[in-house]
Amino acid sequence: MSHHDERTFVMVKPDGVQRGLIGEVVSRLEDRGLKLVGAKFMQIDRDLAEEHYGEHEDKPFFDDLVEFITAAPVFAMVWEGADATRQVRRMMGTTDPAEAQPGTIRGDLGLDLGQNVIHGSDHEDEGANEREIALFFDDEELVDWEQSAEGWLYEDADF
Repeated sequence: MSHHDERTFVMVKPDGVQRGLIGEVVSRLEDRGLKLVGAKFMQIDRDLAEEHYGEHEDKPFFDDLVEFITAAPVFAMVWEGADATRQVRRMMGTTDPAEAQPGTIRGDLGLDLGQNVIHGSDHEDEGANEREIALFFDDEELVDWEQSAEGWLYEDADF
């Protein structure tokens, strides 16, 4: 990882997978200049879902969240880039697609609060990235690689 890179966890949720939006989401993140370092098409089991949404355990919608995220496969990913977590959050748009700006993933592809296509780590939650990445990926599943376009993405990079 170079000095200006941060890793962030992103997941195409069951509704996005069912609607065939994996490629669209990946393309948007690649187009932005972020680098994919890990990806996994998987079925989340109940234990992983409960751990992933642990912060919401006491809320009335917790069971619905767990049921939804385990209802169909997801596409879990780790992306790398400068300020990656905040960049992805901005690209995703607000949680409620009805409020999300056009041009964002949720603003363009989502209609419903509960089925909003994508999850990304929260940049305001210290440690959310590391926690979520570790939940879904072992270290050896993440690939360190040199992106040949890096010199054209960051002004302080070498060509």
